[in-house]
Amino acid sequence: MATHCSKLLGKAGAALVLSLLAAPVLANSTEQRQARGEAVVRHLNRGTPHPTLEQMRAEFPFLVEATEAYALGDVWSRRGIDDKIRQLATVAAFAALGEPAFMKIHAGYALNAGVTEAELKEIVYLTTVTAGFPKAIAASQVLSDLFAELGR
Repeated sequence: MATHCSKLLGKAGAALVLSLLAAPVLANSTEQRQARGEAVVRHLNRGTPHPTLEQMRAEFPFLVEATEAYALGDVWSRRGIDDKIRQLATVAAFAALGEPAFMKIHAGYALNAGVTEAELKEIVYLTTVTAGFPKAIAASQVLSDLFAELGR
């Protein structure tokens, strides 16, 4: 098939067609995408839904639907990286952005995925270089609070 596509479309066109054919098929309906997103949250949160999403569900249903269907169902469920790497990257991003609430949620998910406290602390140290000391100090406080809540 690759040779046939190359002859018809050239190498670049053939590569595009083959990559599209090899891409995972996403669910067609919003409900299927949402169900996949709900499964991601339950997987990350040790079998339970996340309280923040559940609190928003009645008052902000569209925001919950978009989060579950797109962010979790389409993006988070991709297989390109494992849970540990995905959580480390997410914790680093939220630390650098100065988003303590989201950082705390994902640091908890990271611990659930097998990330160690020492690895999370390394993310904070790295934040000094990428985002500056104030954001790293704020991130360190988030981790200290989370570790205390978990009795660590």
